[in-house]
Amino acid sequence: MMNGLYLLELLDPGYYAQPAATDSRPWNILIYFLPVLLIIVMIYLFMSSGRGAQDARNEAAKFGRSRARLITPNRPSVSFGDVAGVEEVKDDLREVVEFLKDRSRFQAIGATIPKGMLLVGPPGTGKTLLARAVAGEAGVPFYSVNGSEFVEMFVGVGAARVRDLFEQAKRNAPCIIFIDEIDAVGRVRSSGGPGSHEEREQTLNQILVEMDGFTTNSGVVVLAATNRADILDPALLRPGRFDRRVVLNLPDTHGRKAILEVHAKGKRLDSSIDFGAVAKETHGFSGADLAALMNEAAILAVRRNKTSIGMAELEESIDRILAGPERRSLKISPRDKELTAYHEAGHALVAHILPNVDPVSKISIVARGTMGGYTRILAEDRYFMTASKFKETLATLLAGHAAEELVFKEISTGPHSDMKQATSIARRMVTDYGMSEKLGLRTYGSEGVSGYPAGTAEQRDYSEEIARQIDEEVYTIVKQAYEISKRIITENRDRLTHIARRLLDLETLSGPELNAAFNEPISKPPADPKGAPARSG
Repeated sequence: MMNGLYLLELLDPGYYAQPAATDSRPWNILIYFLPVLLIIVMIYLFMSSGRGAQDARNEAAKFGRSRARLITPNRPSVSFGDVAGVEEVKDDLREVVEFLKDRSRFQAIGATIPKGMLLVGPPGTGKTLLARAVAGEAGVPFYSVNGSEFVEMFVGVGAARVRDLFEQAKRNAPCIIFIDEIDAVGRVRSSGGPGSHEEREQTLNQILVEMDGFTTNSGVVVLAATNRADILDPALLRPGRFDRRVVLNLPDTHGRKAILEVHAKGKRLDSSIDFGAVAKETHGFSGADLAALMNEAAILAVRRNKTSIGMAELEESIDRILAGPERRSLKISPRDKELTAYHEAGHALVAHILPNVDPVSKISIVARGTMGGYTRILAEDRYFMTASKFKETLATLLAGHAAEELVFKEISTGPHSDMKQATSIARRMVTDYGMSEKLGLRTYGSEGVSGYPAGTAEQRDYSEEIARQIDEEVYTIVKQAYEISKRIITENRDRLTHIARRLLDLETLSGPELNAAFNEPISKPPADPKGAPARSG
């Protein structure tokens, strides 16, 4: 039997055999290579942390680099032909162009060009455009940076950016550095008083050092722009830094016409366009306003499905810029509409009769923006204002109030902005221009503390008694102007009602309709407005 069992085992080995063991070769391979994998992961993490640290160091280094935008000569540039209305300013800047093109001419005779030129003027007068035109004419690199981009919350960053900017400029000389809104860092340095900013002052100090650090013939010219030259630090304006100040004023009539013609390039215009007439109606517009005017007119022409821009679009664009878009959907009661018509008729009538007031060009009772109506005066270019001109302007401003009171026997909130403007003009007549017989030829107070915006911290150099007399004089001037407007409206009551009725019929009077409303004969006295007491006499 033993042999039999043995034979069975030989014939069938699995009969009494145990289950075979699982193959462990994959696990053995994993165990062998696990340390190698761990070492590789550690090396990778170590290298990644090193790159991160290097990236952090690079970012820290970049933080102190200048953020000036470089405009190279091979890019499309602006030339003096793209700038109009500032011919005298362009003549001054042509010297810089000639210096950048050929320094040897100046060096041969011993002449030097100013290190820095400060462009001063109201917003929108083309300071940045002129700086770019200088670079375009000279064909040199142009570094453009805003004054606020120097200042950060971290101490020393602004000074580092100034150093980096001037180092880049010296490597790419000849070139131009243009600092827009330099008053952001160039304000008068304080002595620890309120408003002192250590980082801003360090940045200003670095600008002063850098402008002293290169010679006048190094080929780097610094142009800066501001509309608040009165708050700049004197050290910034002394000879050797910003040697020359170039003033850009709002354009006159001829300048506005030239600017309109520049911005009309590339636009399809109707043959009826008269830029001379448009220039006369845009008194006080800056170059930026006129550019917006032409663009707005082009948009209106497209909206009206027209193939060219006409005078109607330009007239509408002027109204949109001055008063805002029309609010045709605004529901106005007949009573309010009638009150607005008499209010605007009062402005127009007094302005038409007084000899020192500019002519009226348009009256409208169509609501625009926050205005229920408006009267547009065709202002002329003036460089001086007389006392009589001021007084008649005040009478024109208060004429709407006078018309409401005389016709409706009550006043409304409509003349609020007129009274505010009239009070401001009267106060300046007394305190700034010496046009008060009682207080004499002197100024009272100042616009603000040096280094701060005007009006934020007024300095009073007069007593409480003088302050009371100033208030009395302001009240007297405003009251006298109001009496003048009341007298004119009372004497021309029929004409006032006639203009108001024409406004209620047409809503807008300009051109021939306006001339007819002022001058055409009145066949019979028009009826008083409904609800108003009848006029006696």
